[in-house]
Amino acid sequence: MPAPRPRRDQFPHLRPMTTRWRDNDVYGHMNNVVYYEYFDTAVNHWMIERGALEIPHGPFIALVAETRCAFMASLGFPDMVTAGLRAARIGRSSVTYDIALFRNDEDEACAAGAFVHVVVDAASRRPSPLPDTLRAALDELVTPQTVLAV
Repeated sequence: MPAPRPRRDQFPHLRPMTTRWRDNDVYGHMNNVVYYEYFDTAVNHWMIERGALEIPHGPFIALVAETRCAFMASLGFPDMVTAGLRAARIGRSSVTYDIALFRNDEDEACAAGAFVHVVVDAASRRPSPLPDTLRAALDELVTPQTVLAV
């Protein structure tokens, strides 16, 4: 039996986004690589809004170390997409986000995955501790399932 699809109410942050004409592939649905673009956009937009990422000249950057996605239903233009975001694991220099993509007003996710950011010093590109601004912002994404590995 397949695992249940994530639901909107399991995510403390929701970001509405729009699909674009070019997101569809020849099969008439959103190409799989576009799901990862939505993941990246949702996480970085959230960080910028919280003042936890200063583009382009901040003291640190967050590099993507790993992503994964499970596809459960199709998305495509002209669907509206809502990205759900929560913290799955908060470590010393990294954070793993759980992300789910919801179509239009549906409560069950069409896709769900993870996105791992490693914080590095902007100049040296060496891992560094999560900045206080990011650590404080992450409090809003913590759920009972979040692993605090600090």
